[in-house]
Amino acid sequence: MTSYILKRLGAMLVTLWLIVTLTFFLMHSVPGSPFNEERTTNEAIQKNLEAYFHLDEPLYVQYGIYMKSLVTFDFGPSIKRSSDSVNAMLERGFPISFELGFITLVTAIVSGLFLGIIAALRHNGFVDYLAMTIAVLGISIPNFVLATLLIQQLAVTYEIFPAATWQSPMHMVLPTLALATGPMAIIARLTRASMLEVLTQDYIRTAKAKGLSPVKIVFKHALRNAMLPVVTVLGTLAASILTGTFVIEKIFAIPGMGRYFVESISNRDYPVIMGTTVFYSAILIVMLFLVDIAYGLLDPRIKLHKKEGR
Repeated sequence: MTSYILKRLGAMLVTLWLIVTLTFFLMHSVPGSPFNEERTTNEAIQKNLEAYFHLDEPLYVQYGIYMKSLVTFDFGPSIKRSSDSVNAMLERGFPISFELGFITLVTAIVSGLFLGIIAALRHNGFVDYLAMTIAVLGISIPNFVLATLLIQQLAVTYEIFPAATWQSPMHMVLPTLALATGPMAIIARLTRASMLEVLTQDYIRTAKAKGLSPVKIVFKHALRNAMLPVVTVLGTLAASILTGTFVIEKIFAIPGMGRYFVESISNRDYPVIMGTTVFYSAILIVMLFLVDIAYGLLDPRIKLHKKEGR
């Protein structure tokens, strides 16, 4: 296990370096400068600004300067927010984005498992069809469209929930629903398909013959093996949730990282674009690593196979 973790850590660092490098050169390959749209800035001031942010240096020099600062976890100052730094933006915005993403992920997992389990236990019944209809709708409707519908119906028309900011649990409901519906639908369909397969296995029939209660059979014996496909896609689902928060935060006026990221793209604020990309990429790489570890813990046959291969 120690050898595997060390190899994965090395692979994670290489992956993060590739992401940083590709993002840096792709971002700078777009023609123009962040100061091109500053109509009130004369040529001399613009040159001074470019020199301050090292934009007048050759691209390989800029890359070396950025990698050197990245090693010290310094993402640099924002170009458009002269009195702000990328590190300060991350300290302010990430806790809110993380809270939204965490609540969304927990909601998606719990509701998806619940729908998938009851659909499998009531196979080809009304509950099964209803759960899968909800799942299909969740996959089909983009989260920004669903967010607009939720605001119109539940915030404007019926005034049940507030539509903007992030101040109380009531403010969390609509953005969480908008973000969690898609991943919930995927988890529900995977759980249903996996549960249907697991419930036909011999050890489940043996457990029934021993007189074990249905609850114990489902949650102690069947669900653990049925969780394997769900755990496999959790890394991808987490990525979709974290990147989806950018749009949802903008729609619901949530003061997280989404506002800074969207504004940085339109303003070509290079340090903010790089800082948010590197930060979120590191988080996603770590989450994929944790998913692999969890997969091995859920299925001991993976370890056994590895030992036999030696």
